[in-house]
Amino acid sequence: MYLIRNLICFLMLFLGATAYPQPTTGDRMQSDRIFTDQKVNDAFQDGEWFRLRMRYGFLNASYATVKLRETTFREQAVYHVAATGKTTGFARWFFKVDDYFDSYFEKDVVRPIHFVRNISEGNYKRHVKIDFDHNTQTGLMHDLRKETKTEITYAPNLQDLVSTYYFLRNHLDLDGIQVGETAAVNLIYDKEPFAFRFRFLGYENLKTKFGIVPCIKFRPYVDEGRIFRENGGLSLWVSNDKNRIPIRVVADLRVGSIDVDLENFGGLKHPFKIIVNE
Repeated sequence: MYLIRNLICFLMLFLGATAYPQPTTGDRMQSDRIFTDQKVNDAFQDGEWFRLRMRYGFLNASYATVKLRETTFREQAVYHVAATGKTTGFARWFFKVDDYFDSYFEKDVVRPIHFVRNISEGNYKRHVKIDFDHNTQTGLMHDLRKETKTEITYAPNLQDLVSTYYFLRNHLDLDGIQVGETAAVNLIYDKEPFAFRFRFLGYENLKTKFGIVPCIKFRPYVDEGRIFRENGGLSLWVSNDKNRIPIRVVADLRVGSIDVDLENFGGLKHPFKIIVNE
C-alpha cells in the first residue's frame, strides 16, 4: 500500500513526492542555480494538456491527466491546472486510487495562490487546501477532513505540488549549465516546506511513440534504499524545446522499475520537436 501511494504521488508531480525532504532555510548549495522571478511566461499557454501513463512491469498501473487554462480566481487573472490520477485495470482491483489536484498560480511569475489536494488511495484519504500570501510569505493550510487550520511560513518562491512543474518549465535557465550542476526549488507537499533538489545530467535523444525526441535529462535527489535502488533511483527527461514537457520518467525500485511515458498531448505553445517521425 505504501509503495503504490508514493508512486501515484510521484506520477502526479513527475518528480516530487518522493524527493528527499531537506529543510527550507532560504540557503542553497553553492552549485545550485538561482531561479529568476522576473521572467515572463513563455513555456505554456491556455488550453495545454497532456496525459501520462505509468507502468510497473507488465501492468499499466496508472494514468495522470493534466489540463491548463486561463481563468479568474478571487478577482485575479491566473492559470488553473487540474491534475487527476487513478489506478486502472488489474492494479485497481487490489488498490483503488482516485487523486485530484488543483493549482491556481499567477500568470507571469509562477507563484501559487490556492492549492487543493483531494486524494483517495485505498484507506488513505486526504483533503487539504492551502492559500498563499507571498507578501508575508505565509500560508494557511486547511485540512477539511480533520477540520483543522495550520499557518505555515516559507522562503521565497515556494511552490505547491503542481505549480512546481510549471515554475521549472518557465524559470529554470539552462544557458551555460554544466553536467552535474544542481538546482533547487522550495516545495510544500504535506505539512512542511522543503528544498526539492535535482541534478542536470545532459542531453539525450529518446525513442518514443511520437518519434525520436531531443530531451534534457535530470536526476532528482531521492531517499535511496527505502523504495529506490541506490546509485540511481529516479531519472526524468523533458523535451529539449521551448515547451519542456515531460517525456519519460524512470524509477529504479528495489524490486522492478516504474516507467512513466507521455501518452498524448495538445495545445502546446511551441512546436513539438521531433528528429524522426516514425
